[in-house]
Amino acid sequence: METDSTAKAHQVMTHNPICCLPTDTAQHVAALLRDNDIGAVPVVKDHFSRKLVGIITDRDLCCAVVAAGLEAKALVIRPMLSKNPIQCHFEDDLEKCMEAMERYQVRRLPIVDDQGRCVGIISQADLALRAKPASVSRVVTSISQIGKQSTSAA
Repeated sequence: METDSTAKAHQVMTHNPICCLPTDTAQHVAALLRDNDIGAVPVVKDHFSRKLVGIITDRDLCCAVVAAGLEAKALVIRPMLSKNPIQCHFEDDLEKCMEAMERYQVRRLPIVDDQGRCVGIISQADLALRAKPASVSRVVTSISQIGKQSTSAA
């Protein structure tokens, strides 16, 4: 299904993404990433409110835990997650979401509702499946440029 840039985030996003807590261990989060074949997990205050507080990626875990030779079973993820991640609202136009992904060079973009609850996530794969090829190419090219300033990359 090809979607044009006037689509809304909720039409493209993966709904109800797997989330974790700041108090979860690195081993638990790594297992979530592996078992669900995903590269990032939104971090929420608690599973009831699902208030977005951060995001953690497979790269975050690799660099902070594996490369440092730390014990993943005992290490909570709070210090290694990206706080205040770049995010969009579920009613935002897809074009706004893609521009945020380009500007901040993030491969995954949490989507929140009016209360700041994580209700979805847009990944490069979601764009590849649902956006026009030219838009996907533009976003992926921009995200992949070396040397651009990046904030809370996912």
